[in-house]
Amino acid sequence: MPEQTIKNSQIQLSPEDFANLGAPLLAYVRPIETPDGAAFGIFSASGLPLGVAPERDLAFAAALQHELQPVSIQ
Repeated sequence: MPEQTIKNSQIQLSPEDFANLGAPLLAYVRPIETPDGAAFGIFSASGLPLGVAPERDLAFAAALQHELQPVSIQ
């Protein structure tokens, strides 16, 4: 059987492609200010606002309910 050689290859991603990597699966959660005071915003990888929750744990729960993987951003 012939020996297979694995070559290292690099994939070039544009900044936009890199930003969208995992986009359909991730929800970014970060503190925000609203007219009612401090809250936690839920955002897509592209920065699109998806929702707001009064507490971090609720923001994470909301993301999980919508089959998204929540990630904190400070």
